[in-house]
Amino acid sequence: MISAAAQRTAEQLINELFDVIDNRRWDQLSRVFAEDGVYERPGYEPLVGLAAIQHFYRYERVVDQGRHDVEHVVSDLGTAACWGRFTGMDRSGRPLDEAFADAYAVTEGKIKHRVTYFYRPAI
Repeated sequence: MISAAAQRTAEQLINELFDVIDNRRWDQLSRVFAEDGVYERPGYEPLVGLAAIQHFYRYERVVDQGRHDVEHVVSDLGTAACWGRFTGMDRSGRPLDEAFADAYAVTEGKIKHRVTYFYRPAI
């Protein structure tokens, strides 16, 4: 039997990912990332495993609060990509406004590998 998570579309998975992140529900990252998931983003060593990803969001990420507005999602088989804009504040209260793009490898309805790209050296 296929799990409900595995039946999500790429758009649903990505929307859920950003809902979890934007609402700072770090304990729910396991709903969208595989236990052995990897997250790569500029300025950091690859985050390997769900525990490392959760630690990053809880303690290392410079963002204090904000919102991802996804403009578009494309997907094919086990891959997906999206792009959009993030607006928010960093931990020192400075405003953030960044365009981003993400690429994903998805297995059984969860993110196995995520890579984030910014259009300049950024957050």
